[in-house]
Amino acid sequence: MSTLLVTHHDCIEHDPGEFHPEHPDRLRGILRLLEAEDFMLLHRDEAPHATHAQLLRVHPLSYIEDILAKVPHDGHHSIDGDTYMSPYTGEAALRSAGGACAAVDAVARGEVRNAFVAGRPPGHHAERSQAMGFCFFNNVAVAAYHAREVHGLQRVAVMDFDVHHGNGTQHIFWDDPDAMYCSTHQEGTFPYTGLREETGAHNNIVNCPLPAGAKGDLFREAMENDVLPALRAFKPDILFISAGFDAHARDPMAHLRFNVADFVWATDELLKVAEECCQGRLVSVLEGGYDVVALSASVAAHVRRLMGI
Repeated sequence: MSTLLVTHHDCIEHDPGEFHPEHPDRLRGILRLLEAEDFMLLHRDEAPHATHAQLLRVHPLSYIEDILAKVPHDGHHSIDGDTYMSPYTGEAALRSAGGACAAVDAVARGEVRNAFVAGRPPGHHAERSQAMGFCFFNNVAVAAYHAREVHGLQRVAVMDFDVHHGNGTQHIFWDDPDAMYCSTHQEGTFPYTGLREETGAHNNIVNCPLPAGAKGDLFREAMENDVLPALRAFKPDILFISAGFDAHARDPMAHLRFNVADFVWATDELLKVAEECCQGRLVSVLEGGYDVVALSASVAAHVRRLMGI
């Protein structure tokens, strides 16, 4: 079995503005590198729209309708000072969430070993009824609850190594004893959540805040001491990665100092957990990463490891 890449051109068309860090070139750069010879055996599929049924497992109908109604016919509409819409934002947001669900379908049916979802806008800051941090629908949470409802994969886990804490995923999983959220992130930066003492209603949240300037050694230590043991003890039926690459040293949005080798190491370790706990079922969903060169190189290395090369 191989690895599946799920994406769609509509995700490039979402344009939050000329100077916005979450710009279309992020995805263009990734897809350009994934056309290299190394990736000839990568299975590829177009992301479908998320259905209302899929979104409703996470977001209330009033919120879904409100977000889609706010998409402008031209120009831009701002949700807040960071989160902007353009005419293709609704299409892109639906395909980012729908692509994550399609990846779950392929993995759960055994059609592929694992999957990477190259969508934008990202999702991990979106709470049940609040868009923020460039995010509208919580793609990874929508996919996790799809895995449970459609494929009977009751115990779902997300490991998030984006430089920013995934407050939305934590918010959605907080009261669910069969959902685990783990995060490494820079402390004291947006969205100012993710303290170590935030552990969820069922001890199902694991936060590992790292100091500004931390390099890969502290990341690996947090993974080895806290995240990986928690995931193994939880024994998920499917494992998700919120794969943000903005902890890279080149990234302008925060101040962690990871390199590509650190993301490769983390990918390998999470693949081991998936093999041990859930028959290898793993879906990785793109989140942040705002230096196009570092992001593209990191994603390419991540996907190579998913492919086993």
